[in-house]
Parts: sequence; C-alpha cells; structure tokens
Amino acid sequence: MVTWIAPDLTRTDAPMIAAERQMLQGWLDFHRDTLLLKCAGLDAERLRKRSVEPSTLSLHGLVRHMTEVERGWFRLAAAAEDVPYVYGSEDDPDGDFDTEGADAATDFAAYRREIELADAAVADLPLDHTFVHPKRPDLQFNLRWVYLHMIEEYARHNGHADLLRERIDGATGD
Repeated sequence: MVTWIAPDLTRTDAPMIAAERQMLQGWLDFHRDTLLLKCAGLDAERLRKRSVEPSTLSLHGLVRHMTEVERGWFRLAAAAEDVPYVYGSEDDPDGDFDTEGADAATDFAAYRREIELADAAVADLPLDHTFVHPKRPDLQFNLRWVYLHMIEEYARHNGHADLLRERIDGATGD
C-alpha cells in the first residue's frame, strides 16, 4: 500500500505593484499556498497530529476548516450559491476540525477544488458587490471586505500551522 504524502508546491510571491483586485488575489493565493507548504511532505498520520496540546488543532483540520471558510464567504455569501457546507452542520459546527477517520488525500483535493470554485464564483463580481452572510443576516459585507478577511484568516491560521509543523518534525520557515 502506498502512503499518501502531502505534495510539495512552488509558492508564487504576491505582487509588489498591481491593481487592487490583483493585489488582493495575489496575497490570498500566497497565503493559500503557505498553508499547503506547511503540510508538504507529511503523511496523513502526521497531518492529523494535534501537536500543540491542549489545542485540538491539526494541519489536516486547518485545511478542512479553510475549505469551509472559502465556501462560506465566497460561494455561499458573496455569490449566493445554494451549496451546503462540506464538513460542518448545525449539529456539528466544528466538523471541519474533526479529522478522525478522514482521508487526507480526499480532503486536500476538496480544498484545492474549493479554491477553484470560490475564485470562479466571484471572478465577475466587483469588489464593491454587497451581500449578507446567511449566518449574519443583520450585517452587510462587500467583496473587498471578504478578500481582506480571508487574507487575515489565512495569516492567523498559517501562524498556527507554523507551530503545529514545528512540533511535528521541527520544520520552520515561511
């Protein structure tokens, strides 16, 4: 039996000079790749490892979580697509972090696919496009806010991923 290993990738730097939309997309893509780089070279068992006790975070759980976040903000909210969450539900809102019995290869492929679908869902929407999130119908958001929030969300979780990875095998770096 062949053991699945999280693939390596080449991360593209965000642009230093670009129009607003390209700058936001570039930084978002940079952080998406950073999360995957934190996982590169690890097998499913090590990706599931909750290495910073007492936290229940794992690299695999972070990838699942960001799959949900991508879907929630870009597709469900901004593009108003009628799609269910991938891992969570009303009965299990934190199902994305529960990796017990989950298949890493399947979940990493779902994450990559969700990024493609999220990007496609908002590609033709202007940054000033406004909407309400189904979980926050009392507030209005615009797409520009979503990009900034997603960059912040990834930056925070990539910090978590740094700590998790260092505890797993000592690997550090950007």
